[in-house]
Amino acid sequence: MDFIIIKGLEISAHIGVSEDERRNSQRLLVDVVLTPLTAFSAVADDISNTVDYHAVARRVSSIAASRPRRLLETLAREIVDALLAEFRTRSAEVEIRKFVLPGTEYVAVRCVVDRGAQ
Repeated sequence: MDFIIIKGLEISAHIGVSEDERRNSQRLLVDVVLTPLTAFSAVADDISNTVDYHAVARRVSSIAASRPRRLLETLAREIVDALLAEFRTRSAEVEIRKFVLPGTEYVAVRCVVDRGAQ
């Protein structure tokens, strides 16, 4: 199976349970793992036969910036749903890391959706 991976995409979002936390944009790091519909052996060196990871990165950033949210879980699911709907992917995995909890490197959520398992 082939995968397209974007690791450590830096995005900004107004996110947090409290209104005070949502007031200012926060730095988040996102990892995306996509399983394309077309195997790498069949893409014939043509971007239209695969997933444009630059377009994926732009879309992830635009979703995060589109509106405030309380939960990382909500943002992760919205990103996964959009990637599955808008790109030639069989499955999508999104992990979002947030840097807010004192004494930790980060907190994170991961959402994985496989079209075949729905």
